[in-house]
Amino acid sequence: MTPPPNTPVADVSPDRIATFSAFASMGSLSITQDLTHAVLRSIGDMDGTDPELVAEETLCLVATATARAAEIGLQDEPGHAQAIRQTLLNLPFTYRDYLIGHAMVAQEDPELSGIAEEVRSRLSRKQEFYTTHLPQGQFPGPHALKDKMELWMGRVSPPKLPESPQERLESLGLVDQLLAHVKLVLAYGRRGEIPGEG
Repeated sequence: MTPPPNTPVADVSPDRIATFSAFASMGSLSITQDLTHAVLRSIGDMDGTDPELVAEETLCLVATATARAAEIGLQDEPGHAQAIRQTLLNLPFTYRDYLIGHAMVAQEDPELSGIAEEVRSRLSRKQEFYTTHLPQGQFPGPHALKDKMELWMGRVSPPKLPESPQERLESLGLVDQLLAHVKLVLAYGRRGEIPGEG
């Protein structure tokens, strides 16, 4: 729900932030999984394939694109937009914290916490790449996504593949998948509901 015109920016609804963040985060993890699996299936067992690299790069791309879509969808709610944008940009780090924490509990090995800083440093470099290429205040439409996803495909592909990153991106139809996700996040931000409901 959009706040009344004179509502101060500081008056931020916890329910709106929690609901939007949960919606966009679940969607981000789902589309990340879809894109990651599509890439790994297309590569197969080729030497140089790194599933963890593909997953991390993909989540950083998706989290950034989702944050940019949320910013535009919440232009009339700047207090919400700031909190939600940061939550989404932090998603790769939050997810890795969860995975490391889960491993620590499951394996009863507190020393696994030592890899957290290494992972954070690696993710920070990847995230910086995508936030630079998908600038704040711009919705990631089809042309922007195609350009940036060609870079992403190059970064996640092992050398010596027979197809170029552009050819593989097009043949797999991955731009349309991510575009549908960011459009949904945009619509959810603008109307506070899933398109077609209510």
